[in-house]
Amino acid sequence: MADIGGRVEENVSLAERTSSGIGGVVERLVYAQTSRQAAQWLATGEVVGVIGGGTNLLVSDEGVDGTLLAIGNDRVSASVGGDGVIVRVGAGMGATRLAGWLMRHGYAGFEFGYGLPGTVGGAVRMNAGTTQGEMKDVVADVTVASSGGTVATMPAPALGFVYRGSSLPDGVAVTEVTMRLTFDRPDAIRARMRAGYEERKARQPLDLPSAGSVFKNPPGDYAGRLIEAAGLKGERIGAAMVSPKHANFIVNTGGAVATDVYRLVRRIERRVAETFGVALEREIRLLGRFDHVD
Repeated sequence: MADIGGRVEENVSLAERTSSGIGGVVERLVYAQTSRQAAQWLATGEVVGVIGGGTNLLVSDEGVDGTLLAIGNDRVSASVGGDGVIVRVGAGMGATRLAGWLMRHGYAGFEFGYGLPGTVGGAVRMNAGTTQGEMKDVVADVTVASSGGTVATMPAPALGFVYRGSSLPDGVAVTEVTMRLTFDRPDAIRARMRAGYEERKARQPLDLPSAGSVFKNPPGDYAGRLIEAAGLKGERIGAAMVSPKHANFIVNTGGAVATDVYRLVRRIERRVAETFGVALEREIRLLGRFDHVD
C-alpha cells in the first residue's frame, strides 16, 4: 500500500456509506485531504473508484477489492465582488450542508442543493439538480486530480454538462468546486429551499433508503411514467421495491441486498423495452461485480 497520507480506513462496510444502505466491504477507503494527495493516490494504480456521498450508486454484495478514494476536503470560502459572490468549496462537503451555509450568508443560487444527499463533488459529476436548478447553472470551474498524478483546473464549458451527467471520466476525481452565486435575504433563500424540499418530499420516497433516481428521463418523457405504465409500481424482489410513490425509485424496505436491486433494475429495463420500445438509460452507477447476476 502506498504511504501518501490522508485518512485510511480498512475493511469498510459500504452499506454504511451509501444512501441505499446496501453494499459489501471495500478493502480500503482513503480520504484525500488535498488535491495533490488525491492525485498521488490515483497515480498509484491502487484506486479502483472514487466515491462521494454514496448516492446514485449500487455496490455489489461481494464488496470491492482494492482502494476507493474519497475527498476529505469540506472547507468553504467566499469572495464577494461586484453584483455576485465566488464560493470555493471542497468536493467532500455535503450538498445540503453547503446549501445551509450559503443561506446563512445570504448567497443565493444553490437552493436546489438543499435535501440532496450527496457531496458537492458527486453533484458536479452527475450534474445533480431539481426543478429549481442544477449544477451547470452555478459551477464556474472545478479542480480535478487525475490518474496521471496531475492536478488541473477545468472551466465549466470543458465539463461537458448534460442532463444528469458530465464528460468527466471515471479516473478523474473532483477535489474543489468554484461557484458563481448572487445575493439575497437569508429568509427568502430559506423559503425557496423549504419549498423545493417539500415539493420533492411530496413526490419522492424520501422516507426510505434508496440510491435516488434509477433512470434518466428519456427525451420528451419521464422514466417514472413509463415504469408505472408498464405495471411495475410496487414490484418487489426480496426487500427491494419499486416505490409506490415514485416509480423511478427503488427503495430498501429493510434488509435489501444489491442482487435484489440489480434484478429489479433489469426487470424494469426489459419490461419498458418490451412494452414501449424504450431503452432506459441508468442514472445509478454500479460498483463491484454484477456479471454473475441474471
